Amino acid sequence: MLLRPRREGKFRRYDGDDVSRLKFIRRTRQLGFTLDEVRSLLLLSAAGGERARAKVRSIAAAHVADIRNKIADLQGMERVLADAICKCEAAKLPKCPLIEVLSADRPD
Repeated sequence: MLLRPRREGKFRRYDGDDVSRLKFIRRTRQLGFTLDEVRSLLLLSAAGGERARAKVRSIAAAHVADIRNKIADLQGMERVLADAICKCEAAKLPKCPLIEVLSADRPD
């Protein structure tokens, strides 16, 4: 699994399988998979079969759920900050609503 490219002078030479593996790693990282998940996916891709496909689906589904949770968290953060900005723009309050939100234990 570990890439050990041939060397030709100062240059490394990768074969087609190595290039495919590197592209796979780059794409999975772009999609936010952890390095441990990438390792698992690489091992599963080499294993093949229905059990491997089921495990790949499971890893991907868990990753999608994590992404959805992060999106929900970000949307909540956006609502809190946007609301505080609106209050700040319209307010004639003695205290700044933004500072109040940022000073709260839990801004919600």
